[in-house]
Amino acid sequence: MRLPLLPPSELTAEQRPLYDDMRKGIETNFKGFVAINESGALIGPWNPWLRFAKFGGPVWELVKALSSSPSLPRAVREVAILVTGAKFRSAYEIYAHVLVAELRGLPDDKIATIVAGQRPSDLTREEAIAYDVASALVAGGVLPTLTYQQAVTQFGEAGTAEFIYLVGLYCMVSVTLNGFDVPVPEVDVALPT
Repeated sequence: MRLPLLPPSELTAEQRPLYDDMRKGIETNFKGFVAINESGALIGPWNPWLRFAKFGGPVWELVKALSSSPSLPRAVREVAILVTGAKFRSAYEIYAHVLVAELRGLPDDKIATIVAGQRPSDLTREEAIAYDVASALVAGGVLPTLTYQQAVTQFGEAGTAEFIYLVGLYCMVSVTLNGFDVPVPEVDVALPT
């Protein structure tokens, strides 16, 4: 990891309100994976965002806009996030969103196929559209007209816009995580005896 974690006791006056807001948001909206360590330091993308609050503050505002009261079904959102994380091979993003996807009811075999960069054969109609939109966007170039039209038909124009911004956000999250070499947290797992 290229940036040491920021203990809450060492935050600047500029970082403290952002830390408080991020911590509250994490505790409310980002459950199922480790995002705060035992000393209260934020991990994952939140540490770089907090360290460089001038950039991280606006990114956090976008995160909040896309995570509070989303219109898209949560399992469909996770398909898009996993497609994006897999494209960038972003370890922390994949770690976090595999766990979240499981909580949202996606089966492990479907998750594993997406993380491997492949399209599962048993996607629901909504999941298939989500996979296709996210895959096309992370591949670069203009989103194909037919794919865009299918998304608008399924999710509406505002839902499709939310989807496009969600994929864009998780591209930025992945680049942040990869650029600062943010690791997956070490988690104690009880092994069966």
